[in-house]
Amino acid sequence: MRAKEKIMKFVFLLCACVSIVAVAAICIFMFINGFPAIKEIGVFKFLLGKEWRPGQNLFGIFPMIIGSIYVTAGALIIGVPIGILCAVFLAFYCPQKLYTLIKPAVQLLAGIPSIVYGFFGLVFIVPIIQNVFHTGGKGILTASILLGIMVLPTLIETTESSLRAVPISYYEGSLALGATKETTIFKSVMVGAKSGVMSGVILGVGRVIGETMAVIMVAGNQAAMPNSILSGVRTLTANIVLEMAYAADLHREALIATAVVLFIFILIINICFSLIKRRDS
Repeated sequence: MRAKEKIMKFVFLLCACVSIVAVAAICIFMFINGFPAIKEIGVFKFLLGKEWRPGQNLFGIFPMIIGSIYVTAGALIIGVPIGILCAVFLAFYCPQKLYTLIKPAVQLLAGIPSIVYGFFGLVFIVPIIQNVFHTGGKGILTASILLGIMVLPTLIETTESSLRAVPISYYEGSLALGATKETTIFKSVMVGAKSGVMSGVILGVGRVIGETMAVIMVAGNQAAMPNSILSGVRTLTANIVLEMAYAADLHREALIATAVVLFIFILIINICFSLIKRRDS
């Protein structure tokens, strides 16, 4: 038995080391190939430049940074309230018979490929935006709605699990003191599940920022500064995918540098969420 435990301990350690090595290898590759381009282009010209014209050696990614921020913020504004309220319904209000239908549907949403979501946005959401606002239909609002839908499974699953993990004494104690059911859920149970809910939001942010195919199909892919929520935008991920196939030399290195910026962007967001969780705990 002790030999078996030692073997399994070694296997677990090996798996952990493989994960660390994989992440380190990706980081090293991106930084080695990306920083020379940033240095050659210039940090401020690269990060704050508003023109992306590879044919003229103009590599400003500021419009893509703004586009990513707008789309991510819009998706969270749409997806987070719906996801949390849906999780509350499943955990506290949903009848068992209805639960057996809704729960598999939520899990199915998580397994739908991004390209299918993109087609859904293209044939359903885009025409609605066109008819309502009389525009081309592809832009920040469309991408935000689609990504808000895509992030729901992660938020619902994580939030529901966190709510169910809160000790039942929180719920019963609050009701015993005279609080209503709604007050108990949002002022007592939700506070106890705050860490898990925040983790779900972080996972949702990662899903939204890293999404590519669906965004390409509905965002408009315009490498220009947006002037409204209906304007077409190009996100950082879309910029890499659209041009990497034919990029070469400095152009290719600039796209890898864009991936470095995206990586740092996600890292900063995760650090900010971690600081918020630590401050509130």
